[in-house]
Amino acid sequence: MPEFRVAVDPEPGDHPAKSRAPRPHAAGLNSAIALLEQAARTVPLPEARYPIVIADYGVGTGRNSMRPITAAIAALRGRTRPEHSVLVTHTDNADNDFTAVFRGLADNPDSYLRRDASTYPSAVGRSFYTQILPSKSVHVGWSAWAIVRVGRMPMPVPDHIVASFSEDPQVVAAYARQAAFDWHEFVAFRGRELASGAQLVVLTAALGDDGDFGYRPLFAAVMDTLRELVADGVVREDEVHEMSLPIVGRRANDFMAPFAPSGRFERLSVSHLEVYDAEDVIFSSYQKDRDTSAFGLRWADFCRFTLFNDLGTALGDDPVRCAQFQDRLHAGIAERLSAHPEQMRIPLAQIVLERRRSSG
Repeated sequence: MPEFRVAVDPEPGDHPAKSRAPRPHAAGLNSAIALLEQAARTVPLPEARYPIVIADYGVGTGRNSMRPITAAIAALRGRTRPEHSVLVTHTDNADNDFTAVFRGLADNPDSYLRRDASTYPSAVGRSFYTQILPSKSVHVGWSAWAIVRVGRMPMPVPDHIVASFSEDPQVVAAYARQAAFDWHEFVAFRGRELASGAQLVVLTAALGDDGDFGYRPLFAAVMDTLRELVADGVVREDEVHEMSLPIVGRRANDFMAPFAPSGRFERLSVSHLEVYDAEDVIFSSYQKDRDTSAFGLRWADFCRFTLFNDLGTALGDDPVRCAQFQDRLHAGIAERLSAHPEQMRIPLAQIVLERRRSSG
């Protein structure tokens, strides 16, 4: 049976005082990497003539993949000869900026390519809500934050930008159904791709037991700024009604649903499941430096990186107007959060999926 825990992740390795720009997505990363390293130390490995395959599901720009994949390779090297090749496959949708991924692999001093001469990167531009790698080919899997995005938008969220905060029960139900379908498909196709005894570590946004998605002060600042931009004529009210983020959180029971009642699905089982409130590293930094401006700017920068492109699609293809919208939105969020620094609740989930080992 999987291990269930509720905890607060202290992130002992992420000290905001040592970083000029602590990132909210760093929350939970250290403990998830520890799970990935444990997987790399224990999964069955192929004969030396075959490569060890690491799959990175939902690479994005690679910012949440570099450290984990490097750590997994280091753990594997404790069990292999240096010449045993490792194939790392970074996956994402076809429109992802894979150029940024490979540029980071080439230029980042912490890149695994600089540390291991027998590791080879590759990429697949397809949605992971389908099968995207050969059956029984993956030995170690990693996915950070990617499954927070739904495979499709079931409907707009007219009274907010996030379905979890909507007062419309039809909206909430539609996104819950989509989240359940997506998780079912993600697990099912990973069950085909993972090799015997392979493990996949997933880090993603969650819902607390009370259904709270978290980030309430942040999204309050976003919504207040959007209303201001409507009043100032920067955007129209109907455009704001189309600004819906394709993101969802899930409860612990939602993650377990595909495995009921036997505890197995597509030869997979959940060996670890932890839903917890992670540290708000930006607020921790603020508690040390008491810099209200930096607090607001850091959260506004986080929004620019993670939210603005999705919101800007409602404005069409006018790059000048989109840039003005994003700059005003960034400034409004920073101003509001700087005026009243407040800790964010950040519910996260860590899941380890393991494929049953073949007998014989």
